[in-house]
Amino acid sequence: MAELTPPPPSTAGLRILLSKDRPPASSAAPATTTAAAAAVSSHTDRDRIIGVFRDALSRTESPEVFALQAVQDAIKPQKQTVLVLEENQSLENALRKLLQELASSAVQSGRRIMQYGNNGENDCPITRLLDIVLYLCERGHVEGGMVFQLLEDLTEMSTIKDCKDVFGYIESKQDVLGKQELFGRGKLVMLRTCNQLLRRLSKANDVVFCGRIIMFLAHFFPLSERSALNIKGVFNTSNETKYEKDATDEISVDFNFYKTLWSLQEHFSNPALTAANLTKWQKFASDLMVVLSTFEAQPLSDDDGKLNNLDQEEDAAFNIKYLTSSKLMGLELKDPSFRRHILVQCLIFFDFLKLFIPQAPGKTDKEGPTGSMKEEIDSCEERVKKLLEMIPPKGKEFLQSIEHILDREKNWVFF
Repeated sequence: MAELTPPPPSTAGLRILLSKDRPPASSAAPATTTAAAAAVSSHTDRDRIIGVFRDALSRTESPEVFALQAVQDAIKPQKQTVLVLEENQSLENALRKLLQELASSAVQSGRRIMQYGNNGENDCPITRLLDIVLYLCERGHVEGGMVFQLLEDLTEMSTIKDCKDVFGYIESKQDVLGKQELFGRGKLVMLRTCNQLLRRLSKANDVVFCGRIIMFLAHFFPLSERSALNIKGVFNTSNETKYEKDATDEISVDFNFYKTLWSLQEHFSNPALTAANLTKWQKFASDLMVVLSTFEAQPLSDDDGKLNNLDQEEDAAFNIKYLTSSKLMGLELKDPSFRRHILVQCLIFFDFLKLFIPQAPGKTDKEGPTGSMKEEIDSCEERVKKLLEMIPPKGKEFLQSIEHILDREKNWVFF
């Protein structure tokens, strides 16, 4: 793996106390010598540092016994009583190279990265290296963000299966990693590491692992963390719902109703466009009236509700994207969950419009929401709630839960 370019030098030294005294001012080297010494270490220096830490990995004592001495042996002579930026960068580059070599050896041996060693997981050199660096970071002997950089490198060079083991290590050390003196220096690296992992994972096949990562982030980052907020209110318009435009002979329901129902998704996917355009709103309102009237004319019985009993299928609940084949329209209309999905989308849509309408200053009746829209929204919302109450099983309880969730969402938006 190619090494990252070191950041530009900083005038502030790192607060890393070592056992050497500052050299007297009279012994200062000429300017040209100082400039040369400030350069990033050569490959020879890097190999020497790697050798020192390879020897440290073979020791069986706890890191506090030898870790500081390893740093002193690796970086010598120190320029000051603290590691200045280029010394810390040299140490980090060497440790990242060592981590890459250890991971490569694990892959070549056919072993899992976090289980590679003479005695398996209990003697894994990568785990040992991370423990040493974590101890040094915790005690302030090296820059606090170094361990986060190593963890990011390790996830990038690991398979998904190995990443689960790496993340298990992160979870086991979260009390130490979460300390302000460490996390304050490495939280952006950890956030980037977790986001990169989430992008690599399958939402269908790695649900549990995704949940572990999200729970970890939620534990360390506040609700107001900007990276987790949709500040601009951008909608996911890429999730397009495609449906048939031309009727077929085999369709069992009115094809016009089929198109009307699925056309609502175009408005649900980007409600801002509908709210800002009176023509689009009128089209949506007209189509919604047709759908609501059909639902009211074809109420579901208790027998229909038993086919989708939530008590029996509670453990099997999952998010779903319904098929849009016109041949299935008749069956979907008899499905309580299908109706609930459509109607809940309506309530979410209405809540957005209520927030959007007062936030459209300077809009004319032709440009955006009008007072008549508010009346139509209230009327449609009342019909939707009545329909949700009528859908078995436990229609009233379901509606109360949805209203509670939407109220919490409003409070969050106001916050």
